[in-house]
Amino acid sequence: MAVNNTMSMSMWKSKIKNNSTLFGRRDFLKLSAVGLGTLAFRPLSIWNLPEFQQTGKLGRVTVGKVDVFIRPDADSQIVGALYEDNVVPWLRESVGNIPGRINQRWVETPYGYIWGGNFQPVYNQPNLPVIALPPTSLGAGMWVEVTVPYVDLILDNPPSRSPWLRYRESIGLPARFIYSQIVWVDQIRVEANGQVWYRLNEKYGSGDLFWGFAAAFRPLTVEEISPINPLTEDKRIVVKIWEQTLACFEGKAEVHFARISSGALYDAWGNRVNVWETPLGEFPIWRKAISLPLSGGSASAGWSLPAVGWVSLFVGSGVAIHSTYWHNNYGEPSSRGCVNASPDDAKWVFRWSMPQIP
Repeated sequence: MAVNNTMSMSMWKSKIKNNSTLFGRRDFLKLSAVGLGTLAFRPLSIWNLPEFQQTGKLGRVTVGKVDVFIRPDADSQIVGALYEDNVVPWLRESVGNIPGRINQRWVETPYGYIWGGNFQPVYNQPNLPVIALPPTSLGAGMWVEVTVPYVDLILDNPPSRSPWLRYRESIGLPARFIYSQIVWVDQIRVEANGQVWYRLNEKYGSGDLFWGFAAAFRPLTVEEISPINPLTEDKRIVVKIWEQTLACFEGKAEVHFARISSGALYDAWGNRVNVWETPLGEFPIWRKAISLPLSGGSASAGWSLPAVGWVSLFVGSGVAIHSTYWHNNYGEPSSRGCVNASPDDAKWVFRWSMPQIP
């Protein structure tokens, strides 16, 4: 993959309620602390999925708070506010005005307009659980994708290990996986009433284990991970930094195009931050993973992102093209060096690029 300011990566063959659970946050934290021994005697069936709209496109707020405007214009009247993980209907997308941003996309909701960069498109698509794990090259288990706006989790093996989980606990929030995240299932539990639970972990994470309501997770299939055009050898990815786009080529023919978000060029105060730039040059994709935790920075100014899907690494320091669930700001530099793409675009690149992954 080659990256420059036209950034070329040439590839070698190679409802509005934040806490919707059936009991309060304090009860959740008590239950989270008990571990598997108690789970064996206390039914998990007191849990259920939050109540979300059953059909149509939804939006999830990805930051602590967003203002809701009467028009798609940051200079218009503010008519309300939504908070992180609020989920509301996504009516339509439009172009508006927000000074100081490259991304001028807005989303209309029943409550007004929200700037689109902090509003993740999601769906509520519960699944019929499976009750037996298939054999794989990684042992009995399966990769699953979250297909509901979010699902709360019970920590099976406290104390918590991951920085993201410790942070949530420090501010009194439950462990939670978000729409489009991908995790590994290594155990299945069926309650007496027929309710099914998966035990979840990040295969390459810090070791935290969770129980999650099985209906929230869709098992990945062999077909959807199968390579796209595997016999084609002349493949290239071209990422243009200043246009914030990614294009895939077979020879001279463009076969896929997407908006992306590369490394942020400035911090919140307008200061140039060179360390966040996406590296420039030509690189091979040297490693791929269906799911990886991503983290970086310092203890005081770092980030910890669990269960990031469709990771195609092209720089040895950990820079990759990957799926994104923590923003919807494609078209504007905002990552910490990686190439952020939508889940569908990251998955397409993962399948199409070399090396192939079984």
